[in-house]
Amino acid sequence: MGKIVALVLVIALVMAGIGGCNGYNRLVALDESVSTAWAQVENVYQRRADLVPNLVETVKGAADFERGTLTAVIEARAKATQITVDESVLQNPALFQQYQQVQGELSGALARLLVTIERYPELKANQNFLALQSQLEGSENRIAVERRKFNEVARTYNTQVRRFPTNLIAGVTGFDARPYFDADPDAEKAPKVEF
Repeated sequence: MGKIVALVLVIALVMAGIGGCNGYNRLVALDESVSTAWAQVENVYQRRADLVPNLVETVKGAADFERGTLTAVIEARAKATQITVDESVLQNPALFQQYQQVQGELSGALARLLVTIERYPELKANQNFLALQSQLEGSENRIAVERRKFNEVARTYNTQVRRFPTNLIAGVTGFDARPYFDADPDAEKAPKVEF
């Protein structure tokens, strides 16, 4: 009888060990998915950061418009590229929020630039500008798509980190929940466009 109890205990321990390994491996796979999604978000932000100087130069060369708008775009881009972006951003909610804020400022400055440009018919007819404007709009759409994908992957990861018994493994092995991209404050209000 003692051998049967010992055998059952050994089998239970082996099964728990296998379950623990499977849970840990699942967390590792989900963590890598979050890192991959984050890298793609960085990729589309970099694409936009690379595109902005070309847009600004095209606009500068084609029209003499409100200096304040151009300055705001240049300053917002400078802020957005000053933050060193790496995996540590995902581990620090305050730094993640700061990163999200400066990217939002750049998006707002670019939106104001595009509204200002609407005042200049000669720019709208400029093929180079039209191509760059299209690329910029495409970049903004890509950013929205990749942020949504990141949030979906982060949700899957965070759900797994919080589920029992995986939460026990996550707590012991240092897997913490990841932050989400949030909407900008006042994003529910429609923007005011004036000409």
